[in-house]
Amino acid sequence: MSQYHVYSLPVELLDILTPRNAVNESQLSKPTSPEPPEIATSSGPRTCNICQGATFLALDDQRAHFRSDWHRYNVKTRLAGGKPVTESAFTQLVDALEDSLSGSESSSDEGDLSESDAVTNLVKKAKQQTRSSTPDEERTPNAPQTALTWFHSPPSTQIGVYKALYSNPKNASNYVDELREMQHSPEGGRTWAMFMVAGGHFAGAIVRVSRQSEDEDVAGKSSKKPLNKPRADTEVLFHKTFHRYTTRRKQGGSQSLNDNAKGNAKSAGALLRRYGEQSLRDDIRNLLLEWREEIDACERIWIRANGSNRKIFVGYDDAVILKGDDRLRTFPFPTRRPTQSELARCLLELTRVKVTHFTEEALREQDEAYLQSLPKPKPVPTVPAPEPEKPKPIKLTKEEELLREKWTRLLEMVTKGRLEPLKAFWDREGPNIGSIDARIPEWTGERRATLLQVATQAGHEDLILWLLEEVRANPTIPVSNPKSDDPDDPDDGDNRSDASDAPKTLTKGSRQTAYDLARSKGVRDVFRRCAAAHPDWWDWLGAGRVPSVLSQQMEQVQEEKKKERRKGLKDKVREREAREREKEKEQPPSPPVEEVPKSSMPQSNSMSNRLGGSTGAGEGVAGLTAEMRAKVERERRARAAEARMKALASR
Repeated sequence: MSQYHVYSLPVELLDILTPRNAVNESQLSKPTSPEPPEIATSSGPRTCNICQGATFLALDDQRAHFRSDWHRYNVKTRLAGGKPVTESAFTQLVDALEDSLSGSESSSDEGDLSESDAVTNLVKKAKQQTRSSTPDEERTPNAPQTALTWFHSPPSTQIGVYKALYSNPKNASNYVDELREMQHSPEGGRTWAMFMVAGGHFAGAIVRVSRQSEDEDVAGKSSKKPLNKPRADTEVLFHKTFHRYTTRRKQGGSQSLNDNAKGNAKSAGALLRRYGEQSLRDDIRNLLLEWREEIDACERIWIRANGSNRKIFVGYDDAVILKGDDRLRTFPFPTRRPTQSELARCLLELTRVKVTHFTEEALREQDEAYLQSLPKPKPVPTVPAPEPEKPKPIKLTKEEELLREKWTRLLEMVTKGRLEPLKAFWDREGPNIGSIDARIPEWTGERRATLLQVATQAGHEDLILWLLEEVRANPTIPVSNPKSDDPDDPDDGDNRSDASDAPKTLTKGSRQTAYDLARSKGVRDVFRRCAAAHPDWWDWLGAGRVPSVLSQQMEQVQEEKKKERRKGLKDKVREREAREREKEKEQPPSPPVEEVPKSSMPQSNSMSNRLGGSTGAGEGVAGLTAEMRAKVERERRARAAEARMKALASR
């Protein structure tokens, strides 16, 4: 297996590199119909696995083909998931592109496109044409990400490079171009800073990972050497290691973590470990200050440290390494105890390119096996239709909650007719609620407008009298009916009285008052008495809809009339009884009825055999228990009582 350095790859290898995943996708997306294989002998012509029908007799011709626009266009087309074209089709594409740009103001005076511009424009044009017809959902399902990115070099060479080496590891589309740019070393060479800290051990180094610019010419002259010889381009410029006592032996964990979890320990060992942590932090930061110029010139900064130890390098005042520095990287593989030899091993692991040799058929088989081993996507559960959002309850302040509680208690006392508690409550909370004619809030669900209307509908005479006499409730306020403006609303049918003095049915357009809600004569008389006692308080007979007043004199007259009527009825009853007695005296006496002795009356067999019958009763209960005899006696007495009731009713 050949070994290559990531910053000194052969030019011949770089020209034909393609990202490994893109090659696989294009191969897997091809139709499964087999093509006739080309039979070639060991001494036959060389071919290109990407371009169709390209054969070469010499190695130089094949290398020249790899640098041609036709090959580069086919490579980029396959990276985008398309199919390669023949040489004649590529020539037609270039001619069509030149014709479309010949009249443009941005075209050059020479009239010919450069080779790189032609390939780039063709690829962009192809992407624009296929962008709408190639959704992202048709691509290979997302696979687990790895630290390495693989490239393919026909016919059977693959190289792997760590993604952390790139300036933007998440942008996979620029991996090939950036890998080629890595081969050109900047002036002064390319340097890295590498630091490790764990368990009180520290190791740091400044290393050079590529040759300086003056050495590139020498390297270019020797480009025809065999490709399997690695180039030693790394060199350690500065290094430092030291150790401090910060963890307990055979237990692990820093003293600061133990203090945060269990509190500060007061042992001598704990004091030594705290001092060791402070010394380690100061020594590392002093070393960073000493290497400030070298660190500023580094291209990458590699740090291996856990959460608490990472604060030693970044996140403090006057830090040499800023917290959001784009050069910061973590080692993408497991590391051991921080030592100088471990830094050298990690440096070799990062810069050495991983090389494998598999044919495209073998790679295709590996890819198919890998895709089959991936877990199948879970079925997307059907999302039920969202339920309609319930209205959110209105948040009330303490004052509003207190006011609602007062109204609830007030309506409860009025509805149940609790007069004495109502008087005490009104004397205490009346000014806070408002006047006695204040409208009842809508949130209570009460259809009536005032407390007087609620009390009238409930039929509490003493409470209505208190509202009208003591607190002077207004009886002329119209009754509110939110459902209909028609006073003959069927919902109010249960509130009307069938008495002769009840309010008449209202015509359409009229209005109701508290008096119209009265369901008994006693409630209506309360309104009439108040109207007679206080005629100047309200418009009783007009807006209040009270038909007439009822004074004390009128009530006395009514009582006298009732007494006279009762007296007349009693006299009529006496006269009728006297006439009936006279008629009985005038009628002749009826003949006496002979009594038939009981012994001579025929007795029915059914009565004599019935349990508890009139005949043979003594013989029927013979041999029964005391409870049974008592039961038979109760039934006999019950039948005798029924017979007496029927006799009285027939008279």
